[in-house]
Amino acid sequence: MAAAKPQRTPQEVEDIIIRKIFLVSITDSAATNADSRNVYLELTAAEILSEGKDLRLSRDLMERVLIDRLSGDFPGVGESPFQYLTGCYHRAHEEAKKIANMKDKTLRSEMEAVVKQAKKLCVSYCRIHLGNPELFQNRNQSSGSGTASPLLPLIFAEVGGGIDAFGGSSGGGGPKSPPGFLEEFFRDSDFDSLDPILKGLYEELRGSVMKVSALGNFQDSLRALLFLVRFPVGAKSLVSHEWWIPKGVYMNGRAIEMTSILGPFFHISALPDQTFFRSQPDVGQQCFSDASTRRPADLLSSFSTIKTVMNNLYDGLYEVLFILLKSKDTRDSVLEYLAEVININASRAHIQVDPITCASSGMFVNLSAVMLHLCEPFLDANLTKRNKIDPKYVHYSNRLKLSGLTALHASSEEVTEWLNSNKRANGNNQNNDGQKRLEQSQEASSSGSNAGELSNEISGHGEKTEYHFICECFFMTARVLNLGLLKAFSDFKHLVQDISRCEDALSTLKAMQEQSPTPQLQLDITRLEKELESYSQEKLCYEAQILRDNTLIQNALSFYRLMIVWLVSLVGGFKMPLPSTCPMEFATMPEHFVEDAMELLIFASRIPKALDGVVLDEFMNFIIMFMASPEFIKNPYLRAKMVEVLNCWMPRRSGSSATATLFEGHQLSLEYLVRNLLKLYVDIEFTGSHTQFYDKFNIRHNIAELLEYLWQVPSHRNAWRQIAKEEEKGVYLNFLNFLINDSIYLLDESLNKILELKELEAEMSNTAEWERRPLQERQERTRLFHSQENIIRIDMKLANEDVSMLAFTSEQITAPFLLPEMVERVASMLNYFLLQLVGPQRKSLSLKDPEKYEFRPKHLLKQIVHVYVHLARGDSNSIFPAAISKDGRSYNDQLFSAAAEVLHRIGEDGRIIQEFIQLGAKAKVAASEAMDTEATLGEIPDEFLDPIQYTLMKDPVILPSSRIVVDRPVIQRHLLSDSSDPFNRSHLTADMLIPDTELKARIEEFVKSQEMKKRSEGISIQSTKDTIQTTNGEMLID
Repeated sequence: MAAAKPQRTPQEVEDIIIRKIFLVSITDSAATNADSRNVYLELTAAEILSEGKDLRLSRDLMERVLIDRLSGDFPGVGESPFQYLTGCYHRAHEEAKKIANMKDKTLRSEMEAVVKQAKKLCVSYCRIHLGNPELFQNRNQSSGSGTASPLLPLIFAEVGGGIDAFGGSSGGGGPKSPPGFLEEFFRDSDFDSLDPILKGLYEELRGSVMKVSALGNFQDSLRALLFLVRFPVGAKSLVSHEWWIPKGVYMNGRAIEMTSILGPFFHISALPDQTFFRSQPDVGQQCFSDASTRRPADLLSSFSTIKTVMNNLYDGLYEVLFILLKSKDTRDSVLEYLAEVININASRAHIQVDPITCASSGMFVNLSAVMLHLCEPFLDANLTKRNKIDPKYVHYSNRLKLSGLTALHASSEEVTEWLNSNKRANGNNQNNDGQKRLEQSQEASSSGSNAGELSNEISGHGEKTEYHFICECFFMTARVLNLGLLKAFSDFKHLVQDISRCEDALSTLKAMQEQSPTPQLQLDITRLEKELESYSQEKLCYEAQILRDNTLIQNALSFYRLMIVWLVSLVGGFKMPLPSTCPMEFATMPEHFVEDAMELLIFASRIPKALDGVVLDEFMNFIIMFMASPEFIKNPYLRAKMVEVLNCWMPRRSGSSATATLFEGHQLSLEYLVRNLLKLYVDIEFTGSHTQFYDKFNIRHNIAELLEYLWQVPSHRNAWRQIAKEEEKGVYLNFLNFLINDSIYLLDESLNKILELKELEAEMSNTAEWERRPLQERQERTRLFHSQENIIRIDMKLANEDVSMLAFTSEQITAPFLLPEMVERVASMLNYFLLQLVGPQRKSLSLKDPEKYEFRPKHLLKQIVHVYVHLARGDSNSIFPAAISKDGRSYNDQLFSAAAEVLHRIGEDGRIIQEFIQLGAKAKVAASEAMDTEATLGEIPDEFLDPIQYTLMKDPVILPSSRIVVDRPVIQRHLLSDSSDPFNRSHLTADMLIPDTELKARIEEFVKSQEMKKRSEGISIQSTKDTIQTTNGEMLID
């Protein structure tokens, strides 16, 4: 038989090859001698004979034989039609390798054509079978295999890269795809035949990753998805699937996450989710349970694994979207999907997010990472493509809903009016140029060039309706980050606060359980411990996926660098001063664009090495330009957030010397930073919020810390002194006024709270009486005690800061403190502090552990005395001692001697003590002189008295609205805190005051006449002096 082989004709060789490929025979003898799987097609043979043809297989009979083999019911055949066809393809591939070795070129060429046709038929009938499974049913095969597509295991084997069972080397592994089969299956086919097959595959892939966490097996499904979309037909089928963007009356954010094809892929995450939607395996339970007892190396290993897995997911999803976006046929569908996901999840921006109607944090953090990846081409160092970003997109986009968001400065009414005015202006331009544009449009249509651009230009009231991809990608990324990464930062911050509260509550309950144990308390402790464990797991999940992914953080920083550079371009670039009016293009931009940038900077500044290599200069410029510009950014809390960023960058806090150059070698910083910080300190007094009174203290705390640091930098200190000189009666005077107001309030509040705390301490120390009280009352009083402790600690810290700033600034800047409208206010404040610290009340303020509450009375006294001395040194006109003595509430000359004794004991500089004693003596003399003057003036007519303080006016002025006459220093002091007429609340500023020269002359005349009258009566001045200051110890307290 072997000897006859060379004599075979081409027809015989063709017959043999076809029989080997399809495992069929049309001669009984061939069937019995060949492979046991061979099927004898008896009916087919009979038909061929009846047609007068030889019983030999050929290309002409190939399809007929294949159909008969698939359609027949042959005993002993156990494989499915799909398995049979893929087997045929594999055998065809093997025969092709043999044919390649044929020496006869003509025969080789003919046989290659046979094999090629056989492969093509196998692929074609696979498509037909998968599209219509009922066509070739094998009755011998079990129907219990389900509806899963047999293609999927082949795709997994193709893309699996040796992972798990697919394509394993052992016989127990899954089926392998014949080489080239899948490529041929999905390539060069009509869409209609493959579309239903592909749609089924996409549904299976979606189902395979449903509720799978970062620790689950999603890799093969993701690779399979990527494999399919690389084929144009696969991409087209995916975006035309009814579940690409699911529609329905009850569709919401969570529903689109769970039902869309890509949604479950984006849901894969390590982040916590609502219990009903939680994925498996549970990342928190598996990686971070009992984290406090785990070895650090184990935690680091878990962090590393999760970070690697999530980055693989980001890369895979990016590849899928990138492929779809590259094709014009599918790009719009991707943008529509992204816009739908963003728009339908807009409520994720709310403080409270409904997990039933909103997509998960995991989905939006993943989407954030993918969108940032898509932005990379236009985040180059020079941001060369930022001119592609069109601000009109915010108002005119038909895809993304941005128009309802809070704007940086413009109200919704102003935005509407501006858009309407643009519409009217564009309408007029169109009327004037309509004919010309029509001609251009007709020319473009006939030539086929720029037709789309012109049609966009003249539609929609002169606004473009289509935008560059960079523009769309930019705004979509901004929205996704707002709803995703930045929202996750916010959730993490709240989670940390919950953990802190939980730990405090647990500590309190354990203390109470030690004092008087009860079963209920033990139950509460157990419940809180479980809560704390759950919170801790969630915190570590956030840390694993977000905080430890520096690449993700730095990509986001690159994006927001583009954001702020682009926003600044709307106001003319990085230059100061800003334009006199805010351009509406800037004013109408969504506020969260800036807020998110600031939040990211704050968050990144607290993550080790997150800012390494990041260029911060543009961020610094932006902050300096806008933090004190309410005409550009209306929200005072947003401007205050900018100070928080700078606080994080202070060298002693950031731990990096790199940030020092931002403050000490940055031109805009040296010129404007101190000025704008002082201005913001003043502006923040009135935020418009119902909590503005308490909010201002936290904001000013951040400003105070910054100012204290800047005072130590010589260039900034010089700038500060210059501002104090230039703005002596402007912003600097307002700054001083609010600094003094805050100091008085905070110290007064702290000292009162200390007295309340001591009362509570006394209650709790009386054990017998305390134990007799009901449990609930004891719990409430204990909570109150801890609450008071926290309030005292915070208020004292803020008060210390304020007094410290008064001390160090007054050493070199005294003039503003000594202005007529300010000097008495300063003196009253210092006298009040002195009374509290060295007066009779001081013993009641003693605490067991004052340092615990930031209460340092010795240091506080030193600083108060330093302010006294600094102002006395700068008082060239000797007005300060008189101001001290005029304070009827707290002044007493004995306080100065009492303070001097304490200063000696605590080791204060002798020179300071001496100057302080001298100031006290001068104040005592001034008090005596004031008594003489009062006696000299006698009964003062009411018209000469200031109606607010009932003191003799020296510089009377008329208020323009109410026409009331008041003393200038008194009303100016009022205007520092409130720019309104105190008698009718109408607007009032210092430059609106009208001097009452006639009344002033009468007052001066009255004073002169009274002095002359007293002289003529010969009243002894000495006898008056002998009657003053006859106070005793009880008068020390007001």
